[in-house]
Amino acid sequence: MPHPSPVVASDAPSPEQPIVSSAHLVSEKSPQLSEFEFGLIIAAHAFNRWLIRCMGAAGVKDMTPTDVLVLHHINHRRTPKRLSDIAFVLNIEDAHVVSYSVRKLQGMGLVSGAKRGKEVFYATTDAGHALCLRYRAVREACLMPGFSGSAEENQRLAEVARTLRQLSGRYDQAARAATAY
Repeated sequence: MPHPSPVVASDAPSPEQPIVSSAHLVSEKSPQLSEFEFGLIIAAHAFNRWLIRCMGAAGVKDMTPTDVLVLHHINHRRTPKRLSDIAFVLNIEDAHVVSYSVRKLQGMGLVSGAKRGKEVFYATTDAGHALCLRYRAVREACLMPGFSGSAEENQRLAEVARTLRQLSGRYDQAARAATAY
């Protein structure tokens, strides 16, 4: 079976021709996986752009997507978090990435750390919590109008979320296998 060619703007994809970025990676076993990966690529870039611009609109322009995610997770339920917990929840393999982000957020006065025994627990400062609330206000004003809030739409979003979590496990497993390959 020949590999489908990538679809360009002038091509009208047929139902059997997946929209992919790298036709040479399409597997006969599941061409839809390549289509999913392309969707994930463009969604990840759009999401990262959104994180940065929403945070800029909330008042802080010098943050990376990781910084935004780390700040929001530290603020989650206003309970202090350890670096290892932050990295685990956000599925960030390199703890140094989280550590760098936390130090940056501390330098901005958005996060503080408190030592408990041998562990350091991080929490948002009042300024960090206020920034998270401003981010939420921008999110409500700019992102949420695009969603209906209907039970059907929310159910579809929940299904997509479950599927993404399941697939992340498959990709993590494959990454471990590739390390030993």
